[in-house]
Amino acid sequence: MPAHPLRRSPEPLDEKAGFYCVRDLSLAEEGRKLIEWAEARMPVLMELRRRYSVSKPLAGYRIAGCLHVTKETAVLIRTLIAAGAEVAWSGCNPLSTNDMVAAALAADGVRIFAWHGNTEDFYWCIERTLDIEPQLVLDDGADLITTLHEHRPELAARLIGGTEETTTGVNRLRARARQGKLAFPVIAVNDAETKWDFDNVYGTGQSTIDGILRATAIMLAGKTFVVAGYGHCGSGVARRARGMGARVIVTEVRPIAALKAVLEGFEVMPMDEAARLGDIFCTATGMRDVIRGHHFELMKDGAILCNTGHYDVEINIPELEALALSKRNVRPNCTEYTLRTGKRLYLLAQGRLVNLAAAEGHPPEVMDMSFANQFLAHLYLVETARRGEHLPPDVLPIPASQDEFVARMKLETMGIRIDELTPEQLRYRDDYLAGT
Repeated sequence: MPAHPLRRSPEPLDEKAGFYCVRDLSLAEEGRKLIEWAEARMPVLMELRRRYSVSKPLAGYRIAGCLHVTKETAVLIRTLIAAGAEVAWSGCNPLSTNDMVAAALAADGVRIFAWHGNTEDFYWCIERTLDIEPQLVLDDGADLITTLHEHRPELAARLIGGTEETTTGVNRLRARARQGKLAFPVIAVNDAETKWDFDNVYGTGQSTIDGILRATAIMLAGKTFVVAGYGHCGSGVARRARGMGARVIVTEVRPIAALKAVLEGFEVMPMDEAARLGDIFCTATGMRDVIRGHHFELMKDGAILCNTGHYDVEINIPELEALALSKRNVRPNCTEYTLRTGKRLYLLAQGRLVNLAAAEGHPPEVMDMSFANQFLAHLYLVETARRGEHLPPDVLPIPASQDEFVARMKLETMGIRIDELTPEQLRYRDDYLAGT
């Protein structure tokens, strides 16, 4: 088979540098500026870089990463390298790579295989990161860990462990672990409070609205905005949409999540009802076929569809294609579908992550905590291995002490102080006989 036009023979930048495959190396200088912008807004991760750049606790360890190639991710990569790690990286979504950032990393000697629009060679890029025979992996969506198990089991058997960044990936890995098919421990960074309650809520909420506005330039005030899913991500989107003046409707399948949305003041109803009312639809569920054929037929002329879940399966695009007489790109990341009835529907970012495909992803200030957790989780895996301890091949939480450490560091960088319990309060807390 002929090679994909972007899949060229990797060539070394110098005798010590890794290989790379990026869109355009001449974009490197612009990418460096973006990375520097993020570094100035990620003080926790930069402090960890300062602390560990001398002792280099990751020296001698190879890390394969599969995570959105953004300016914030580049700060994490630089920090892992500063701590001594050898790193190989690929993007975890075909449309989420920033080509300028990828070029900057490649020019600085990082072994990276990523470019915006990479669909045909997506798994080829992941395979190239595994060529370094990593002892640790860092994943977002579990495609890297799945590839390891299914295609490189000999490497999986030798791994110390890994980390997983997002809800979808954690769910996939828990399903694998339940079947006894997870070969090594994976720390669920996604489930850290300093990730889940901040990155997922505030990061997804803001960046999703950012992506919608960049792709459409519409006014949200006065529009009916339907959010499918009221988990951490969906709740963040719903709150930001309401803050922009939209009427927000939530659809859910989980009664507790639906009840939370009701008590937060949102309208809750099935998608079959919401489909008739919405001007904008955003899926945030991690489940496939949330919006499908009969929903498209119920929608208003001009309705806008987007997704902020990890995979492009939440909106059933094949069924939308089947209903359409024609389609055309009317704006960057905005495709107009004209149905047989003459109604027009607008799909943003090909149904992929709208916040990364049509915008820049989460702000650096919130990724500061998520990526500090990633960095510290890898230190924990290495330190545990050095002590000769063996973690079970399961999906594991981060240590609670790490979560509090990251939160405390973040507060300190913001100049915020909090109270501490007095000795008397500590005794009272632990006195189980204390009562009325």
